[in-house]
Amino acid sequence: MERFFRSLKTEWVPKLGYHSLAEANNLIVQYIIGYYSQVRPHQHNGGISPNAAEVRYWNTSKTVASFT
Repeated sequence: MERFFRSLKTEWVPKLGYHSLAEANNLIVQYIIGYYSQVRPHQHNGGISPNAAEVRYWNTSKTVASFT
């Protein structure tokens, strides 16, 4: 969490802050959903975004049980 908030503060939050709470809410949600999860490369995930890492995980994971 601490690394996430550091990234949020350094990459997204304007140095002078937001004009309103509504603006802050909209832009921070945009950062989390639109950029941080879909675009931003993460070192922990081998340089791909969290969404791409999740897709890769589900495409390569094995099922727990086989019902035949």
